[in-house]
Amino acid sequence: MHRHAPIFGFNDARGSIVHEVVHRVLSSTREPLLTLNDAAYHEVKRLEGVKGPEGARELGEWQRVARTISRMSEGERQRLLRDHAERIAWDVAGNFDERVYDVSTRLVPPLVTALLAPRKLATLARDPKALVSLDALADKVVVEGPLEELRALIHQGTVVYVPTHLSNMDSIVFGYALERAGLPPATYGAGKNLFTNPILSFFMHNLGAYRVDRRIRHGLYKDVLKTYSCVLLERGYHSLFFPGGTRSRSGGVERRLKLGLVGSAFEAYTRTLLAGAERRIFFVPATINYLITLEAETLIADFLSEAGKGRFIIEDDESTRVGRVAAFMRKLLGMDGAVVIRFSSPLDPFGNRVDPRGRSYDLRGREVDPASYVRDLRGDVVLDPPRDAQYARDLGEEICRAYARDTVVMATHLVATAVMQRLKRQTRGADLFQVLRLRETVIPRDDLAAEVVALRDRLRGLEAQGCVRLGQDTRHGTGGELVERALRAFAGYHAAPVLKSQPDGIAVCDTNLLFYYQNRLAAHGVAWDVLAPPGVPAGLGVRPPPPPLRVTATGSTSTESVSASQDVAAAHGAAAGGMT
Repeated sequence: MHRHAPIFGFNDARGSIVHEVVHRVLSSTREPLLTLNDAAYHEVKRLEGVKGPEGARELGEWQRVARTISRMSEGERQRLLRDHAERIAWDVAGNFDERVYDVSTRLVPPLVTALLAPRKLATLARDPKALVSLDALADKVVVEGPLEELRALIHQGTVVYVPTHLSNMDSIVFGYALERAGLPPATYGAGKNLFTNPILSFFMHNLGAYRVDRRIRHGLYKDVLKTYSCVLLERGYHSLFFPGGTRSRSGGVERRLKLGLVGSAFEAYTRTLLAGAERRIFFVPATINYLITLEAETLIADFLSEAGKGRFIIEDDESTRVGRVAAFMRKLLGMDGAVVIRFSSPLDPFGNRVDPRGRSYDLRGREVDPASYVRDLRGDVVLDPPRDAQYARDLGEEICRAYARDTVVMATHLVATAVMQRLKRQTRGADLFQVLRLRETVIPRDDLAAEVVALRDRLRGLEAQGCVRLGQDTRHGTGGELVERALRAFAGYHAAPVLKSQPDGIAVCDTNLLFYYQNRLAAHGVAWDVLAPPGVPAGLGVRPPPPPLRVTATGSTSTESVSASQDVAAAHGAAAGGMT
């Protein structure tokens, strides 16, 4: 259905892409001596801690570079720089095999159905088309948002998806969401540590993922990576970035982003203008929301430990254990609506709203020319990295606002928040770690149910302003039903009970995990917020969205002043038009 998308011709263009990346990096490197010295310094420092023959070989190679670089001629330095740039570019470059794509899209539904609902598999087996249809998972994984708008927009330029990041499952889940939404696959950067799993590596390597080694810190590597991303965007490859940089350790929605790869979009757009072939670029924020998170225990333990705060790459969490992954899948997808991927409204790189035809509009609904953002005072289009860095910061703030508005509240978030709020009230003035030690507290069941309902009512008020979304499982139901759903979700997956039902009420067992799940609502002013980055106010940092763009019968677009209820109705209409 999407065979026209550039990614289906990626392998034919791979060599050309790598060649262009290397050429640009070499052209922009003014001081090869400094660049190679920086690379040698960081690589020697990194490789001194790496064991094994391959690490020893690389260490020796970089040590030789460090010893001899000052005596090399300029020509020798240029050749050495080219060699390393080519090596990095080929290592980064992804791959896309259409046959693997076809197999993966056809096998995933029956495999997951067999795992989760074998009786349903027997029924579906009588209808081969239904068996391989993504509809088989529709009641488990919900995909929503302005899908019709995105399907139109995909033909108007290059789309960059920028979702939240909670789990190593995210790239798989998001790939499913794109297919389910009728959108073409996207290329994306994946941590090199994920390629150590042979099965996962096979699919990632053949489905457009390119390798990002976060252990490598030198400037040459970053230049190659950023240039690779830039060239892909210029050539129209729809892309997926996780701008949080790594999985959220706290469970909270990102409020500050790492903008390196996001920033490559500004250069890519400017270069298309300079080449006289403007290709517009659109950013689509999205939230990936789980009823429970595969790696929650490891991530929150890292967040709460001082040592963990410096551990950027985790290689020993639940996602590396086949048994835990299987248990997680069985648990999560055994409950309806346990995963929700919500796409936000698209933005241009300068934070303006975009209509389905790819036209940009400012906050007042006036059409603006995105090219005007990259022209100098004489009206010439120019590359300007400092200017683009500021645009990237502004865009990052808009993306974070979209994350907060499109956070989908689930029963586990709601109940964990209610419990943590109660514990905080009981220990007035206590700090976080004192509260986290309050285990085996028992809360009367009716009291907890009432507090859950009161919290949901507050969230309904925020939803009416467009500041958050209630999930299917939290929109309706009594307080008791919501508590029961959370208990069922928590039970049986995490190593220790989170909450436990007892005759005298609900026992609090794992406050660390309750803190993790309540953090999903920390930015909304309804949960305990210790996550706000420096300079960002704690709680209630969510802004209502601007008035929606209205497309008239003639295809023109305008904004109207609408009431909150109209806004919510429109949002619900958009969601209903999606796949739920």
